Amino acid sequence: MKENGKYRILFVCLGNICRSPAAHGIMEAFAARGGDAVEVDSAGTYGGHRGELPDERMRRAPARRGYELTHRARQIREEDFERFDRIVVMDDMNYEAVHRLAPSRVHAEKIERMRDYCPRSGRSYVPDPYYEGHEGFELVLDMLEEGCANLLGAIRSRSRS
Repeated sequence: MKENGKYRILFVCLGNICRSPAAHGIMEAFAARGGDAVEVDSAGTYGGHRGELPDERMRRAPARRGYELTHRARQIREEDFERFDRIVVMDDMNYEAVHRLAPSRVHAEKIERMRDYCPRSGRSYVPDPYYEGHEGFELVLDMLEEGCANLLGAIRSRSRS
């Protein structure tokens, strides 16, 4: 699946305006700092925000940490299963939705939960901060920074094997 030698990751949440574009921006920044050959994208299981920038609050909170979120929302497509090496979802509802979209069992094996990469949080999913205050966005960013660092570490370990 590696295109041009790059490992490809797709992050998925519901609307592609909070959690997945934040994971996208964080992972791009981590990969760039580490010189990793990783290509990142994000999508939502719901297409109602198609073409929109991330939620303004989600752009402000990561900006304070040095991340710029410029991705435009899009809906996940069946061809994403061919294009990406990993599809990382933010919660169980989206995990199930993405599984239903997978064209085969082999493609479904690419789907993972972000929570598996953020054990320190003690949470079973990355919560949607859309209806939360400032603290909700900060919590999600803390989880995504931990998760992206651990995911990138797993990719590095695999590429050395």
